[in-house]
Amino acid sequence: MTRTTQRWLAGIVVGTALAVGVPAAPAWADEHADTRTTLEEYNRKAGPGAAVHAGKGTESWTLSSGSASIREDRPITSADHFRIGSQTKTFTAVVVLQLAEEGLVELDAPVEEYLPGVLTMNYDGNEITVRQLLNHTAGLPREPSGAAPEPDGTYELAALVRAAMDDPPVSEPGGSLNYSNVGYMVLGMLIEKSTGRYVGDAITERIIEPLGLTGTSFPAPGQRALPAPYVPGYQGGRLLGMFFWFDATTLVELSRWSSSGAMASTMEDMVRFYRALMDGELVSERMLADMRTTVPIAPGSQAGYGLGLYTLPLSCGGAAWGHDGLLATGHASITMVTDDGRFASVLTNANIVAREPAAADVVDAALCEGES
Repeated sequence: MTRTTQRWLAGIVVGTALAVGVPAAPAWADEHADTRTTLEEYNRKAGPGAAVHAGKGTESWTLSSGSASIREDRPITSADHFRIGSQTKTFTAVVVLQLAEEGLVELDAPVEEYLPGVLTMNYDGNEITVRQLLNHTAGLPREPSGAAPEPDGTYELAALVRAAMDDPPVSEPGGSLNYSNVGYMVLGMLIEKSTGRYVGDAITERIIEPLGLTGTSFPAPGQRALPAPYVPGYQGGRLLGMFFWFDATTLVELSRWSSSGAMASTMEDMVRFYRALMDGELVSERMLADMRTTVPIAPGSQAGYGLGLYTLPLSCGGAAWGHDGLLATGHASITMVTDDGRFASVLTNANIVAREPAAADVVDAALCEGES
């Protein structure tokens, strides 16, 4: 299969270290054997624990490997809360497309039309469009370097974007894909300007509440705790066959990522969200077609990025749609759904980009069960 080439936020290792060995695999039943094997292999390279919640139609199942916590031996469940990282981007994109349907935003209009004076210095808001922000072809940097927090330790979207304006462009507007959290912070500002609402409130009122996503939330500035039950997040590394884990669950101020990556959810809710999106519950068929119009993630890659979501080719044929996320809170995740009703969400409790297998391989194994 073709793996996504996107690599999300880098980790920051601080805190009190605890050393534990690689967890032993649980004694599962024989069902879902291929997915189970891939998940176990992934968990050996990922966090203290990893899990997949998958199924088709109204049928679902969950497999867990390792442990949700280094302090107690318990499986990760599909109802556990975690930070979804860049899966937040799909929520942000959906609200922007809803605003476009309402005539408040034009996707191919320049950003300057809606946020005058926001893209300045090394960037021209008259040359960068809303669509280019959504598909990461605006040429903006990945992160806002040198952004300073407010006296209370929180961050303002405008200050984050302003801090990035003296960084050199990574491409011309409309050029190749260059993944940018800054671009989605600009989109957060656009949502706030167009709705008159805090971006978290807009996402809550337009998506979370209508879909009944009771396990999903957008944190207020300064709010770092996850609701119970939750999966603690860890940072750390490997030394002499041992992992040294640092609890990072509340380590970072989430307003630092805001509309690009701050939200919390569960695997159950993330599946519900992406299935509702693909089923036309959140945007029109025309807007969904726009979301699924992709640019290559990398030269020669079969994977493509659309407007807030990407496509993942599957080993059994066809493709799935969704997004992944990695955050310094120590959570890495991915959720993918297919047009015929299959779904898979994968979570590990460390911000480690494991490879061979990667999280996308666990997704592929789950989605391809019985399809070949």
